[in-house]
This record gives sequence, structure tokens and C-alpha cells, in this order.
Amino acid sequence: MRSENLSIILVQPQGPINIGSVCRTMMNFGFTQLRLVNPTKHYKSLLAKKMALTAFSVLETALIFDDLPSALSDIQIAFGTTRRFGKYRKNFYTPSSAAEKLRQTHKKLSCALVLGPEDTGLETKDLNLCQHFITIPTHDAYKSMNLSHALAVLLYEVSLKSDLGDKGINPKPKKLARGDEIEHMFEHMKKSLLNIDFLDKQNPEHLLRTFRRLFGEAGLTSRDVRIIRGMMSRIDWTEEQRRKLTNVHDG
Repeated sequence: MRSENLSIILVQPQGPINIGSVCRTMMNFGFTQLRLVNPTKHYKSLLAKKMALTAFSVLETALIFDDLPSALSDIQIAFGTTRRFGKYRKNFYTPSSAAEKLRQTHKKLSCALVLGPEDTGLETKDLNLCQHFITIPTHDAYKSMNLSHALAVLLYEVSLKSDLGDKGINPKPKKLARGDEIEHMFEHMKKSLLNIDFLDKQNPEHLLRTFRRLFGEAGLTSRDVRIIRGMMSRIDWTEEQRRKLTNVHDG
């Protein structure tokens, strides 16, 4: 789905600092559509502006509503956030599964994440207006999350399932070296390390098995193999020069 098709709806937000933090979180993930339902009269105060910083534009363009039905009037899919399970238990999404649901929706559908007041969360009458429900698993010792922190978790998961996630820094799977390349490398390594008495001549495979395990876990590419063989060749050359010098001195 497109970022412009996802609105963030705060129901009766009470703290200007939290509202500013929400704006900042939204901008972090590229979302700008904010709707406020009966917010504190100080929602555009200096405290909110200081917390939002350059994301204050999100607050300046926010739509203000008297009630949630009005805020949802043009929304086609709404996700209500809550820890109240009750009769909704079977319909709950985690942030990750909710993000996947949003990803699967048609790009032109208007969607919303609805978050309740900081102290009480969404009421049952608010949840009744939502088609889906999200809960963020938290520790029983302290279940409640800060408003902007909860939104950050949700938008992070949404972003992973969106174009933003596709532009992330996850490395591409590397093309591993062929089996014959690996075996030639180990033969070279065995010869070189025996030559400098690093391996036990009676049981050279003992230490080689450790190298096999280490390199096997790393997953070597052809380039990695060439580098390791280059290092072995340098060892071979250095040992050859050392022996020549030793023979000259002995002679």
C-alpha cells in the first residue's frame, strides 16, 4: 500500500509532547496523514513543536475531528490498537501480521491505524468501529507503551512490508564457491601448513576439520577462496625464501 493511503488516528490525545513525538515517528517512516479526534487544546503548543522538530508540518496539516466516526467516515479498513482481548480475541493481529494484511490490500484502499488515549486506550465503542485489532505483546510487569513508541513498532513493521523495506540494507544472498574450488583450497592449505609445521604430520586432518567448520559456517565465495589461496601462496613463497637463506648460512 502507499503511505498516503494510511492515516494515523489519535483518539483524544492528552499530551502535546506525545503528539509531537507521534509526528516525528510518522516522518521517520514516511507517513504524513495524521488525524486527531478531540485532542487537547494545547496540541499545537510549543512543547509539541519542540518535540516534533522538522516533522511539525505533519501536525500543521493534521485533520481535526470531534469524534471517531467522523474521522473514519472515508476510511475503508481500520485497525484498532488495544490490549483488551475479550470477544475480539480471535480477530487480533500482531504488528507483523497486521502489516502483512495492509500489504495485501489494494493500493487505492484508504486505511488507518487507530490509537487511543495515553491512559485508557480505545474504548469498546471505538473498537466497534474498527474492522481489525492489533496488540503489541509487552511484558506483564509493565504492559503499557508510550503512544509514539507503540506507533514506531507498528510503522516499522508496515515499512518492512512496503517499498521502504525493499530499499533496506539487507544483504543479497551471496553466490557460494563450488565444491571443487573449496577442496582445491583445502589441499593447498594442507600442503602449505604442513610445510611450515603448523599441522601435525601424523594427523593433519585434525586442525583442517576446524578450518572446514569455520569456513563452512562463513560460506565462502569464489573471491574468498582466491584470497585464502593467495595467502597460502604467500606463505609458500615466504617459507621458500626462509629455507634458501638458511641453506646459504649453513653452507
